[in-house]
Amino acid sequence: MRATLNTTFQSLQVRNYRIFATGQLIKLIGVWMMFIAQDWLVLQLSDDSATALGVVVALQFTPVLLFTLIFGRLADRYDKRLLLFVANAIWCVLALVMSVLVLTGVVALWHVFVFAGLLGVGNALETPVRQAFVSELVGTPLLPNALALSSATFNTARIVGPAVAGLAIAAFDVGPVFLISALASTAPLVGLVRMRSGELHRVGLPVGAQRDAAKVVDGLRYVARRPDLMLPMALMAVLGLLLFNFQLTLAALAKTVFETGAASFGLFTTALAVGALAGALAASGRRDRPSVYVVLGSALTFAGLGTLVGLAPTYWLVVLLLLPTGFFMVYFAQASNQRVQLGVDPAFRGRVMSLWVLVFLGTNPVGAPIIGWVAERFGAGASIWLGGLLSFLTAAAALAWQLRRTGGRLRLRWAPMPRLYVLPAQPAPAHAGAARA
Repeated sequence: MRATLNTTFQSLQVRNYRIFATGQLIKLIGVWMMFIAQDWLVLQLSDDSATALGVVVALQFTPVLLFTLIFGRLADRYDKRLLLFVANAIWCVLALVMSVLVLTGVVALWHVFVFAGLLGVGNALETPVRQAFVSELVGTPLLPNALALSSATFNTARIVGPAVAGLAIAAFDVGPVFLISALASTAPLVGLVRMRSGELHRVGLPVGAQRDAAKVVDGLRYVARRPDLMLPMALMAVLGLLLFNFQLTLAALAKTVFETGAASFGLFTTALAVGALAGALAASGRRDRPSVYVVLGSALTFAGLGTLVGLAPTYWLVVLLLLPTGFFMVYFAQASNQRVQLGVDPAFRGRVMSLWVLVFLGTNPVGAPIIGWVAERFGAGASIWLGGLLSFLTAAAALAWQLRRTGGRLRLRWAPMPRLYVLPAQPAPAHAGAARA
């Protein structure tokens, strides 16, 4: 057990990463509390409009769509630690202003719209820089573990934040929740100041003129020449568009389908996050680059479970299904992220990860209003199962493409237990090559 724990949490032995993870955990608990409060506030101000909720989510992620590639270029040109400090400072100020508006009772729906858009700008800068910065905290050998633990930190906050937020909203309304979030957002600033610059891993990074010459288009061309990077990014783009909008769909499902309160909505999000945390910890033991079939298999499973969540007829069945859904949601995201990060040249890491963030988060401005409209017109359940079904078909098509491209074949083994595996392509016989020659 001790050996397993040491392996699972190995990156926490690195001081800089430990400080980074602690600051992120505190901040993210506050962020998830704020997201729950924001969604509930929008429903209160808009007379339970799922479309308004979709607009807020779209505004929150539109800056990611517009600016992430540019900010990824900055990550390859300037000090990532400084950029992270600026981004987190922006987030802190915005959260404080919003908490004042809510606590004073002057908040209006348009305030939430503006707040979501400005938060998106800070997020568009912070996310790709943070993704690229992890490798400087621990180095390449520990990178898969550090990425998985960062995901575990994120999903721990998803468990604690919504649960606390649901109880706090029920007891005190949304105002105090925004204030707590503003205070929690100062934690990463303290952590970044306390880091030791001399212990950062910056070997292999470009210097001087090479950093100044970093261009967005070069990063795009680099990815376009790499099918092993293109496939996980394409899958993430589609699943991110259709199925990763649980922040929107679960709020609508709880309030409009099952007619529950804030605490019950928090339970939905908590169940998803418990499964997600398990998925992140399951990926933490990985030391090598995951295969493409790990990415495809987890995508198919996640999409299938998402379809079942939308079709579930009872509240408690949804809660139970959200546990494995959360597991495979993060397992797929981590496998895709690790496949990209462990296959990219350090000189392109910032720009490639900005493209990753673009396909992961930047699809929300397109998908959120559509999903909100579907939820309002046909029901929140339909918006989930339809996205899951389309995601499953996309992942199946990607699997067929990969098998055809490599010549692999699927086989089902029944003993000692049922298992689906891939047979690699058979090499051509030597005499056949000689005959062709």
